[in-house]
Amino acid sequence: MTLKSISVKDVDINGGLLGEKNELVREKVIPYQWQALNDELPNTEPSHAIENFKIAAGEAEGEFKGMVFQDSDVAKWLEAVAYQLATNPDSELEKTADEVIDLIAKAQQPDGYLNTYYIIEAPDKRWQDLEECHELYCAGHMIEAAVAYYQATGKKKLLDVVCRFADHIDQTFGPQEDKLQGYPGHQEIELALVKLYRVTDEERYLNLAKFFIDERGKEPHYFDLEWEERGKTTYWPDFRSLTEDKTYHQSDRPVREQEVAKGHAVRAVYMYSGMADIAAETGDQSLVEACERLWANTTQKQMYITGGIGSSGYGEAFSFDYDLPNDTAYAETCAAIGLMFWAHRMLHLDLDSQYADVMERALYNGVLSGMSQDGEKFFYVNPLEVWPEACEERKDKEHVKPTRQKWFGCACCPPNIARLLASIGEYIYSTDEQAAYIHLYTASVTEFEIDGTSVELDQETDYPWDENITITVNPREEVEFTLALRIPDWCESAELKVNGRTLELDSIIDNGYVEVNRSWSKGDQIELVLAMPVKRVYSNPKLRENVGKVALQRGPIIYCLEEADNGNNLPAISLPQDKELTVEYKDDLLDGVTVIKGQGYKIANSEDKLYSTTDYQKEPIKIKAVPYFAWDNRELGEMLVWLREGN
Repeated sequence: MTLKSISVKDVDINGGLLGEKNELVREKVIPYQWQALNDELPNTEPSHAIENFKIAAGEAEGEFKGMVFQDSDVAKWLEAVAYQLATNPDSELEKTADEVIDLIAKAQQPDGYLNTYYIIEAPDKRWQDLEECHELYCAGHMIEAAVAYYQATGKKKLLDVVCRFADHIDQTFGPQEDKLQGYPGHQEIELALVKLYRVTDEERYLNLAKFFIDERGKEPHYFDLEWEERGKTTYWPDFRSLTEDKTYHQSDRPVREQEVAKGHAVRAVYMYSGMADIAAETGDQSLVEACERLWANTTQKQMYITGGIGSSGYGEAFSFDYDLPNDTAYAETCAAIGLMFWAHRMLHLDLDSQYADVMERALYNGVLSGMSQDGEKFFYVNPLEVWPEACEERKDKEHVKPTRQKWFGCACCPPNIARLLASIGEYIYSTDEQAAYIHLYTASVTEFEIDGTSVELDQETDYPWDENITITVNPREEVEFTLALRIPDWCESAELKVNGRTLELDSIIDNGYVEVNRSWSKGDQIELVLAMPVKRVYSNPKLRENVGKVALQRGPIIYCLEEADNGNNLPAISLPQDKELTVEYKDDLLDGVTVIKGQGYKIANSEDKLYSTTDYQKEPIKIKAVPYFAWDNRELGEMLVWLREGN
């Protein structure tokens, strides 16, 4: 069985929450980020990213400015543009993208090298600081952009640019004695090279990706060797203290020997994604086993209920099992996006709904939370509890912003959200030789071929707010195949009808997917109901932060309390076990969301003493919870996911 995603070009998302976000990216986010890249946003830190390319191309004079990896912001923006052009042709946007591509091509060096920092600032120091300076990381993002743009438009100019660059990298790195036996300090190029291999059929690119994975963690350690070779200098102050044990960039041991997720979370999940890609292409079972082992540790011991990963602000990193603090959580938006990348790849290695369940959890919570409803403000860090005054006054919480920012000096997250949401169509459906699979539910239409017959699926739903999903099957002619629908892990009661006839699910469910095999005719209809009662979720007691607390979930959505609805000092609120929780869809709130309401209690002591022997006085209050992803879209205030439970 070869499971393949249905291309974004063949999926029309025509409604619902994901449709709204996809449209927002097209109409607001891409133009806004183009302004940011051109330093046109008032009262924000300038990007200088486009200006760097102009200087490198000889069209302007000046110094390189911004992060050493600033090129990657342009690449991610181009990739987002490509996905939008694939489904929504726009001649003006395409013209702008073509002009950027012309600029990139002009900046490329005669030997194929392409990186504006080194072209402008240090042309004699290329490939001398792989650990810190992101050359291969930037190359990976540019490769991804080129592949996406070629697939969307058929234009090869950027693809030719990155092929020349990849050829240069292949001539520079490898196991041969006359090449560098190095690998990236920030993983990314591994998964990008596999994409390039798939679109060009050039095996050298796959072999290069495999080399970078295989070489990582060997002794003597390459990053130590290059550091000594360049005179023990560093680009980032104190970087060597951060990376001393090599877990920061997952190079403390070969990847196949790694047991738990460690180090910088984004680096980790990008690497795991590359490992899964290489395993899919080569059949390397040792990589599959490593991915499965690391997946289990990441998702069962180091993942927030929101799908966020990387709990530590120091190093933007995983810390240790069950260490998931709420108010100092890092949970970088890019890390949740990377977790989605990895989950999607694992799903296609081994069709098991656990991967799609995590993919959905991360999408609706840890990813969507990273962007405001107007598409013009962003979270880099995604905490689960916020007290704005503490964020302003405490050094250990300075990474936690109580409100989204217009842009960042290190702006990796905003264009990453843009490219993920622009490409979300690729995450919904897959096919193999005899079956079609639905992983995510959203209003959409797709078309694919089964056994030489064209089939259209039309999915109608207001998911995730509504539990009802209707799927109409329209084959060109009658054809037999299996249609497999995921039953999410949060759903304890599902009902399925085909042309009005109820099916018994227990006998046809496999690895979390209900498999309906039959001869399908035009107009055949599936009705799926995924019951969405409000659920109280409890964490493992080893997760000390949450002992005695409860979180609220409905469908795939995690909820939170905001000060705007519940007053200040949210930790003083408790939720009784015996009180009913109700839901209401509010189309005039936060662009239309389902809220959870209930009866609770709040400590209301009137004494001003810091400590007292007097028991707490509690007052009954009405509680309103809103989707976590939608918090901080009204006014500055407190936020809380985990509530105390009890009277």
